Amino acid sequence: MRIDKYLKNARIIKRRTIAKEACESGRVRVNGKDAKPGTEVAVEDEIEIMFGDKTMKIVVEDLKEHVSKNDAANMYRIIS
Repeated sequence: MRIDKYLKNARIIKRRTIAKEACESGRVRVNGKDAKPGTEVAVEDEIEIMFGDKTMKIVVEDLKEHVSKNDAANMYRIIS
């Protein structure tokens, strides 16, 4: 699954266009490498997202195309 779509489906970033812009500006890393919007993610990948002066690190737990609001939090695990 593409990183921009994953961030939107997991409800980490509200809209896919915003997720795409975050990737293009270098604020998203997958397994230590800068991510482009089309970067593929898989289960157990580590994602680092920079929100202003804060950084969120997560591990991908699940990949789903259609996710309910309640299930979105089960798609990842926060590690810092």
